Amino acid sequence: MSVVPPSDAGAHPPRPSSEPLPAVPPQPKSVRCADSGGLELHSTLDRICRTAADLADARYAAIGIVAEDGNGLADFVHHGVDETVARRIGRFPDGHRGLFGALVHDPVPVRLGDLTADPRSCGFPPHHPPMTGFVGAPIRAQGKIFGSLCVTEKRGGGSFDDADLTVVRVLAGEAGIAIGNVRLYEAARQRERWIDGSVAVTTALLSGGDAHDALQVVAEQARRLSGSVAGTVLLPAADGGLETVAVASDRPSDLLGAVLPARSAIVAELLAGQPVFMDDVAADGRLRTEYASGYGPVMMVPLQSDGRVLGALVMPRARGERPFTGVERSLAVQFAARAALALMMAGAQRDRERLAVFEERDRIARDLHDLVIQRLFATGTMLASAQRRSVVPEVREGVGKAVDELDVTIQEIRAAIFALQQDPAEVSAGLRTRILREIDMAAVPLGFRPTYRFVGAVDTLVGDDTGRNLIAVLREALSNAFRHAGASRIEVVVDATATLPTGRPGVRLTVADDGVGVAVAEAGRRSGLRNLERRAEFLGGDSRLGPGIGPDGAGTTVVWQAPF
Repeated sequence: MSVVPPSDAGAHPPRPSSEPLPAVPPQPKSVRCADSGGLELHSTLDRICRTAADLADARYAAIGIVAEDGNGLADFVHHGVDETVARRIGRFPDGHRGLFGALVHDPVPVRLGDLTADPRSCGFPPHHPPMTGFVGAPIRAQGKIFGSLCVTEKRGGGSFDDADLTVVRVLAGEAGIAIGNVRLYEAARQRERWIDGSVAVTTALLSGGDAHDALQVVAEQARRLSGSVAGTVLLPAADGGLETVAVASDRPSDLLGAVLPARSAIVAELLAGQPVFMDDVAADGRLRTEYASGYGPVMMVPLQSDGRVLGALVMPRARGERPFTGVERSLAVQFAARAALALMMAGAQRDRERLAVFEERDRIARDLHDLVIQRLFATGTMLASAQRRSVVPEVREGVGKAVDELDVTIQEIRAAIFALQQDPAEVSAGLRTRILREIDMAAVPLGFRPTYRFVGAVDTLVGDDTGRNLIAVLREALSNAFRHAGASRIEVVVDATATLPTGRPGVRLTVADDGVGVAVAEAGRRSGLRNLERRAEFLGGDSRLGPGIGPDGAGTTVVWQAPF
């Protein structure tokens, strides 16, 4: 017999998933049982095949393992057909037709005197050895059908008897236990990985870091855990669609900023809290975008928690890759729900922090108005009175200047009070303002204010994405100078007229200090510097280090540049 049931080779051209014997036994997937001493499942099934052939005195034996999603065979192990013949046959059963398919779909042991006369047979492919007698049994364990075991062609031309059928059934049971153990172990390992990924996402979101960085962690974990070529996070866009705000991919991608329009049926399903699964996105036709043609199976799951949909998580595999299994789909939905909950918790945490900041700003504004301005005003009044009584011209002039300065100071404080009482969302702060804010905040722990210089129209030339990353880089560089470098002087230059090595116009940020340098502070600074490099590379720029501004080049200069 073919290690497989007969097949109608003429109606179905050779292809990897068709009916009979493989040209070469499929390479075993290195799945290992938890308690098998490292023995590979494929090797175990190969041993069972040989044992079945020996005990039943059969020339040939084969085991077909059904894929976890029930769609065809995931593996095929055979005994008795040498590699030369197997290579000429060229293909193995698909698990749907023939006696292999019958044992899976109608799991009842079968013993036949002539398998070619059975109506369930579908013929042999070319070069297949002749086979008549047949004994087969379904492989089952834990109430599930995992495949089938069969032997064929009794040595010496005799017929198989009930004892042979019993042997095959017992060995099929052993195969079922081995397969079941491996799949249980792999499912447990898979769940453990997804749970670990959820913990990493929750930690990143609640760490108080940059919200964009946290979304990037979600995308990276989704890609890694699902075995996809990319992981993307989509959030609601202004027009009602879904915009890609974070992308994790091993290869360059222009998905960032891409929008699924509101009119798309998929967007409606996702925003309604329904996951979308496609085995082949190009053939499915529901996702009509320029990016769909490059992918195969896709999972699109809503970021949903407590009935609220925050966005969606998309995990595509390359064309030709296997579809996502039911377990993978379930785990992805659970992962997205945990990520959504963490997003909501992080949002609530940021709201609490903002409220605390607003309350502190209100207190500062009240103190400035009720105490500082009143005292300055009183001081100005006393100086004005002293000016009128003075007869010395130089004294009158000096006191007059002091009074004018106090008036200017009072006006500046009133402007600061007005700014403190405004919601930051009401004022569109330019990049220059945000840079100055970072420098002012760094001045407190540093004990001095870094000097700064702007070149070019920073506010109008630099785009939002580049500007957001530049602020994060500046914050990291100033933090490194304070925590690790022990600097006493820092110079910040933002040049919006820079030309990148690629010839593109861009912005260059230079932060130079006179501290101890990277070599001395290496342990503490390397992870932060790698973050700067990744941000630059993501935007198409670069980052480098150089000598500092201390004596003999002491310290460090960080140069970070990216296109507008």
